[in-house]
Amino acid sequence: MTTGTRVTFIPGMQALYAEALKNICYVKKIPLIRVLHPFMGVDKETGKDRQEKLYELTSQTSLPTMFHNDEHPRSNWTEQLALAERAGASDSPALIPDDFRQRVEMFGLCAIVLAEDGLVWNMRILADGPLGRKYGYSVEASAQAPDKMAEIVRVIDAQLQAQEERGSKYLVGDAISAADVYWATMSMAVIPASPEIMPRTKQNEGLLAMFAASSQIPQLKEALSDRLEKQRDYILTTYCETPAVLGGDPI
Repeated sequence: MTTGTRVTFIPGMQALYAEALKNICYVKKIPLIRVLHPFMGVDKETGKDRQEKLYELTSQTSLPTMFHNDEHPRSNWTEQLALAERAGASDSPALIPDDFRQRVEMFGLCAIVLAEDGLVWNMRILADGPLGRKYGYSVEASAQAPDKMAEIVRVIDAQLQAQEERGSKYLVGDAISAADVYWATMSMAVIPASPEIMPRTKQNEGLLAMFAASSQIPQLKEALSDRLEKQRDYILTTYCETPAVLGGDPI
């Protein structure tokens, strides 16, 4: 395929970065062609690494990978966002503010959620395992992760409170931005979403259980507020496709 916007997904699984990119593209009114993201491991029939072709194309294997027409693939959230902003419909909301001060604020909020040592990064090193080791798991880093996650949540909550006081429903300025979409999606890792927002499938049962457990970590439980959940649900139900379309095997 060399035309259209293609994004890799795992059917039935709301992998956070893939789900976030899907929501970004939905807000930007970009029709998506779903591509099956190759699973990790070795194919039993061929003996080859299942992700070999993806690595040849992109020099990485992370989910999601974004292809647009015959341009180079994008696997980093900043590049994916820039592409979506450019490729989106002319009547879609601007997710990157024109005002550069607001842009600094927006990208900073996105970074503490999405980037290295951010919310999702620290969630992935809570436990030892293949994913945790990929993101630098160590006993010391894992022990620090809950406090870092709680601090990030408090920063987001304080930002929302300040915005509420000036009459805005959004994290930055007076309109939706990428910060709202990314936070709303990623917050499902620490604030469980209802089935009306995130359907249950056979493929995502384990992930949803992990998210529910994360929400009960004492430091996080203390930091989470009704305001965070209310704003999250407003963004997802107003601007994104809900219930989320996952494919897979519904429960």
